[in-house]
Amino acid sequence: MDRAWRTRYGRGTVTATSRRWFGGRDESRRAEAQAAKDAAAAAFYELDTAQRDLRISMETIAAADGSAAARQAQDGFGALGQRIDQVSGQYIETVDRYDLDRPELEAGVAARARGELERARDELGRVKGELDRFAQGLEPLLQNAASQLARVAPARERARAALLGASDALDAVRASGMRADDLAARLAALGPELTKLNQGAAQHGVQETVQRADRILRDAETIRAEAERLPERAAEMDRRLVSLRTRAQALRNRADRVDPVLSELRRRFSAACWQDLQKVPEQADESVRRAEEQLAAAGRAREEQRWADATASFATVRALLDSVDEAVSAAGDRLRALSAVAEDPQEEIQRTRFAIRDAQRLAMEGRSVPDPRHARPLDEAVLRLERAVAALDAVHPDYWAFLRETEAVRGVVAGVVGEIRRQR
Repeated sequence: MDRAWRTRYGRGTVTATSRRWFGGRDESRRAEAQAAKDAAAAAFYELDTAQRDLRISMETIAAADGSAAARQAQDGFGALGQRIDQVSGQYIETVDRYDLDRPELEAGVAARARGELERARDELGRVKGELDRFAQGLEPLLQNAASQLARVAPARERARAALLGASDALDAVRASGMRADDLAARLAALGPELTKLNQGAAQHGVQETVQRADRILRDAETIRAEAERLPERAAEMDRRLVSLRTRAQALRNRADRVDPVLSELRRRFSAACWQDLQKVPEQADESVRRAEEQLAAAGRAREEQRWADATASFATVRALLDSVDEAVSAAGDRLRALSAVAEDPQEEIQRTRFAIRDAQRLAMEGRSVPDPRHARPLDEAVLRLERAVAALDAVHPDYWAFLRETEAVRGVVAGVVGEIRRQR
């Protein structure tokens, strides 16, 4: 209902009836018409008040409920609004048509005015009844909306408290001399979300508002936790720098001892046993050098509080030092393995034969004839071992090829054993 209608035709502006009238009958008819006008104005005012109250309820439902029932209620309220506009317009037209204050108002005109105003009052009352019944039907939706809206305030307060906690934690870290620029930027990025949160459910809906509050809460708590961990994180990086520098120096010392190992390998064994290790000293030295460069970069990143860059440098350093450790260890392990098999190859031979025999016994359990899928690879393993043993009779046996072959044979045997066990 338009506000201008309420201003002009509401209860507070009804014309007073205490004035001088002439003629008993005319005065009576005029008084009756004026009473009808007052009654119609009261009905108009009651309908307007009820519509405004119901509009507030509908806004509450719209903010909290997106269900089909809520949409139907909005449609119903819209239809009622059209009906209210119609009867209000008729009432206003009736009021405008009759000037009850005119001195020369005829009794017949006053009687017609009274009749039309009474009909307008009755129509306004009927629509008011429809509005009241519609409002009663909204109670379940309104209760549900109120319940949903009750979630908004606590969620909003939790989000604001989390933001305050994050801000305080950030201030404390900065006071200790740490910049924490990335955390400050992430906290500032939550500003627009906080603005939308403050605009509330009426503008963005209950579900979206609560979800926004939860997101702000999670992000702010993450920022707070990371800010509180910054001093510990810095100390941890300092420890890792010291540890990795120590390890790099130790590996450099170990790499310096690879040359004597290679010399012994070259002196005692054929070229096939050590050729793949020739570049180990050079590669180890290069890897250690690169690791030390990365450590220096990590140190600079730590001083500048670029935590992500420092962490990435640490990962690169670890990978480089692991490769050095593996290469340096391979040379020493090769010498020990070749020395052992050159002195007595029987241990390696018996180890491999035992694996084959154990697999053969497993393949025959509960059978008179082995499954060809198991027997064939095991028979081939026996032949491969025999050929490897025969190769040791050469003038300059390739012990490294022998060790790789026996290891490969045991790998085949293990695969057969695994297959048998899976089938059973």
